[in-house]
This record gives sequence, C-alpha cells and structure tokens, in this order.
Amino acid sequence: MNLDQSLSILFWLNKCKSNRKGMAPIYARITVDGKRAECSTSKSIKPEYWNSNKGLPDANYYLAKPISEYLRQTEVEINRHFNILLSTSEYVSADDVKRSYKGTKETHKSLLQLFTQYIGKLEERRDKNDLSPGRCRHFVTLKAKCDLFMKERFKKTDFLLKDLKLSFIDEFYHYLRTVKAVSINGNEKVIAQNTAMKYCKQLKQVLDYAAKFEYVVSNPFQYYKCSYKRPKRTYLNQVELDLLHAKEMPIARLQEVKDCYLFCCYTGYAYSDAVDLSPKDLGIGMDGKKWILRDRIKTDNEENVPLLATALEIIEKYVNHPYCIRAKKLLPMNSNQRYNGYLKEVADIAGIKKRLTSHTARHTFATTVTLTNGVPLETVSKMLGHDDIRTTQIYAEIVDAKVSEDMGLLSEKLANKRASWSSDKQKSKTAMV
Repeated sequence: MNLDQSLSILFWLNKCKSNRKGMAPIYARITVDGKRAECSTSKSIKPEYWNSNKGLPDANYYLAKPISEYLRQTEVEINRHFNILLSTSEYVSADDVKRSYKGTKETHKSLLQLFTQYIGKLEERRDKNDLSPGRCRHFVTLKAKCDLFMKERFKKTDFLLKDLKLSFIDEFYHYLRTVKAVSINGNEKVIAQNTAMKYCKQLKQVLDYAAKFEYVVSNPFQYYKCSYKRPKRTYLNQVELDLLHAKEMPIARLQEVKDCYLFCCYTGYAYSDAVDLSPKDLGIGMDGKKWILRDRIKTDNEENVPLLATALEIIEKYVNHPYCIRAKKLLPMNSNQRYNGYLKEVADIAGIKKRLTSHTARHTFATTVTLTNGVPLETVSKMLGHDDIRTTQIYAEIVDAKVSEDMGLLSEKLANKRASWSSDKQKSKTAMV
C-alpha cells in the first residue's frame, strides 16, 4: 500500500457549460499530488445560488440541503475509490481515481487493447473507402509482432500502457533486428533496419493515439528517433530498357509480365496501383490526350499521368484479354509474389543482370524516363504522387551521379584530344625547324 499520496476534492461551478435555463453543472475537481482530474457530479444550479468560497450551494437556496448532502456523499465515494486504488497499486493518479469513481471498466488500458481499438478505427475508415486495406494490414501485423515480442522477451501476455517505458520500443527494435522470421518462401531471415524502423514508427503512432485520447499522460516513445538508411535504388538505364523492349518472350505469361513491367516503367505506377487500374481510370487530360486519372492508394495523393506511346500501346494490346474483360482491369497482372518471380525469368531471358522487382519499374520511370530527359523535379513528384518533393529528390541525386559519371568520361575524352592536339602541334614545330 502506498501511504505517501494525498487526495483533495473541490466542488466548483462550470459556468461555461450552462444550459439555456441558466443552470450550470457542478463539477468535482480531484487532485492527487498536485495533478488534477475533473468530472461532473450530475447536479446543476444557477450561479447566483452557488457559494464559490465554500464550494457549496448558498444556505438560503431552497434545494441547498439535498444538493449539499449529495455532494458530501460524492466526496465520501471518491475517497473510497482512492483508498481502494492505494491498496492495490504502486501509484495512483487523479485520472485513475476519476475513472474508478465514474465506473469505467478499463481503469488502465493495455497495449493489445489499444491495438484492437486503433485497428477498429482504421477498419471503419477502410470500409468507407477512406483508407487502403494495406494500411490496416500493416497494424494487424504490428500487433502480432508486439504480442510475440512481449511473450518471448518478457514472458508476459500484455503490458499496461502506464507501465510502458522508452526502453520498450528500443528492446522491440533490437528484437526485430536479431530474431529470424520465416519469409513467404519458407526461408529464415532477419528483418532489415528500415523495415524494423518502420514498425517502430507505426508503434509510436499508436501511442500518439493513446496520448490523444488521454489513455496515457504522454507518449512514452515520443523521444525515440527512427533513423533510416537510404536504400540503393535499382533502375534500368536506357540501354537496358531498350534491350527489354526488343526481346520477345518465348511464352505468353512472361510476355504479359514484361509488358506490365514496361507499362510501369513508362507511367511510374507502383504494383499496388497498377494492379488496380481499370478502364474507368482512363480519361482525357487538359491537353486533349489520354491520361490515367486516379489517386495513389498509399498516400491518397493525385497520381495523374499522361500516357506515353509505349504505355498506351500496352493498354490497347490487352483490351480484349479474357482476364481484363472478366476482372474489368487494364492489365493482366499476377499476384505480387508471382509477378516478381516471373520478372526474374524475364531478366534472364533479356540478358539483364539487375534484379527486377515491381518497384524497379517505378525507379526507372523517375530516373531514366523522366529526370534524365529533362522533366522538372516538381512534375515528376506530382506524377509519382509523392507527399514531399524531398522523396523525389532521391532520384535526382541518382541522376546527378549519372551526370557526374558521364561528365567524367567527357572530361577524359577532352583531355585525350588536348594531348593529341599538343602532340600534333609539337610535331609541326619540329618539322618546320
């Protein structure tokens, strides 16, 4: 039992919440160790009949006696809840006393309970098409990882939010980076740093939600810094892109994968967006030409793209494809796992040494197709549907590196020419002598 904490109770009139009849609710202010929590007593009175010095109705008010007795009983009841909490907890806050007195079932919410509530809110938004299904799945996965982490590292099934410390998220990151997980193909692997940091960032978001709704005084993870390593962006250069164009695939399924990949190279769409494209997304842009007009699933930002000739040819090629007709889609795209698996075969047949994935096509659009050909950074950012132009600047740095490399070769050529000119000049002088 903790005997070092003190409780004080004050009744006051909340005039800001007066009703049309001028009746103001009487509130109880619960103070524990200098920190306050306030709640309504369900009683109201006109301000002119309230004695603010005593925190009671004026004695001459005709309902003074029953209201005063009710407030006295309220004070006794709040004290009773405070004493019960003192006997069962190491520390009692004013909010604990308030929740206990008001009959809230969850005096302390746990982490998994918080996850359930948070995911429920996301699912409500998903059902109203205000959020992508993938966003919900991310937090379901995060909840499962936190559940496993608590069981394996702490031998506990859950944590109360009030018991979470900064060390929890630090331990969680360490756990993600050291414990091997089984991948889709059955292989064991450790989660990469950026993926682990992504989980930590999402965990911070969940605790931000808890702080917003006052389940905790403040986010215990707010000072945890999520640091990311800038990934190396793989993309096709112009020679490799031309090579892929020219190579015909020996079987239809690989030809379809190649065409879908090239379509993404010339539109910048990520797999999640490309696989969802339908004829209704085609429209006429302000230039009178065909565009794809839609929002990006990941960020809900506009990702409107004018169709280049290659992309338009691919769409027209599959207009009468049985799958596209049946599913009302623009492209015959496989599941992401199969699509990436088939891309390895496509790369081998085309003689491309780089590892092709659904996202290398997006990188190719940003670098080889647009920025390298002089399309302004702001335009590329708009077409990619980026939230922040700084995300697009990563591709600009890649292009700058290529410019530096090309200029280095040019400098070398010019140096050789100057050396040749100097040699010819010297020979000419010698001949004249």
